[in-house]
Amino acid sequence: MASNPDFVQYVLDQCGGAGEVTARKMFGDYTLYLEGKVIGLISDNGLYLKPTDAARQLLRTVDMRPPYQGAKECFYIEDLDDCDHLAALVAATCRALPAPKPKKKRP
Repeated sequence: MASNPDFVQYVLDQCGGAGEVTARKMFGDYTLYLEGKVIGLISDNGLYLKPTDAARQLLRTVDMRPPYQGAKECFYIEDLDDCDHLAALVAATCRALPAPKPKKKRP
């Protein structure tokens, strides 16, 4: 089941305190980016963040689930209403992840 664009926009709005969080549609679901880093996914109207120790320390409840069949487990974020907490989680996840590798230019 694909994610609802209204839900995606709600998540982006709630994460706004972390910076410019963007989403790119891929295969019916959405990949979330902050500062050029992939920080998570929106799949089947659920928010999944990449697991990091920094975010784990901020989580009220640790719920690990794969965003889709065959995927690695991620933090499933159920409480989307507390925008300050959600922004802190997103920012902590971003800081803990390595910078994206530069893309090679084609000759």
